[in-house]
Amino acid sequence: MQNRFTLELGENCSFCAKKRTGWFCNFSPEVLLEYNAIGTTIVLPPGGVLFAEGQIPRFVATLCNGRIKLTRSSRDGRTLLLKLAKPGDVLGLHAILRDIPYEVTAQATEPSQIRCFPQKDFLHFLNRYAESGMHAAESLGKEYITALNEASRLALSPTIAGRIADLLLELAIEDEVNTTPQPEIHMSLKHEDLAFMLGSSRESVTRALNDLKRDGIIAIRGTKIILLRKDALERLF
Repeated sequence: MQNRFTLELGENCSFCAKKRTGWFCNFSPEVLLEYNAIGTTIVLPPGGVLFAEGQIPRFVATLCNGRIKLTRSSRDGRTLLLKLAKPGDVLGLHAILRDIPYEVTAQATEPSQIRCFPQKDFLHFLNRYAESGMHAAESLGKEYITALNEASRLALSPTIAGRIADLLLELAIEDEVNTTPQPEIHMSLKHEDLAFMLGSSRESVTRALNDLKRDGIIAIRGTKIILLRKDALERLF
């Protein structure tokens, strides 16, 4: 695992045009000024580790650009991919609030821009502004929904094809393209990562994706997956 990162100077959240409704950092101008003042922007390369499972929490981070996979490992070396964090998500919030070791490892799957906040400064920020506390509560709620969806996918779908179908439809919702006739989603995870996420093997994931392509249900172009027949995917789960 790589853990090198690049410090980006001159980044100013107050002038950021990327933030959108639902992002943690989508604050009012006054709160955004304080948010900007206490943070530092870094860029992680693909494979770079933001923090590791079991480490003492020193900071919380928000993802500005890129994708971060969150994984957890068992004592016998098995790995479960819990979530693929997207821009606007908060990383390490639960550990910071409870002052417990990070529960997951956060690793970039592509070049990722991240805003980091020291634990003490971030907690003061939450206590000072009710708006920030509300955003934190919303973020924890999203984490709960993600965990619920993951458990449901593994427990309720008996086939790997069904689990893949459910994941693709969920990603379309997260990318806010689910209302288009043929949603196009960004997929930065390797087949091995998908296997970790879906409780299967890399070979089974590859075979299921190839079957979906052959049946004209999806198309794959580089890191893009086009959902050609959403109705067919919905019937698989």
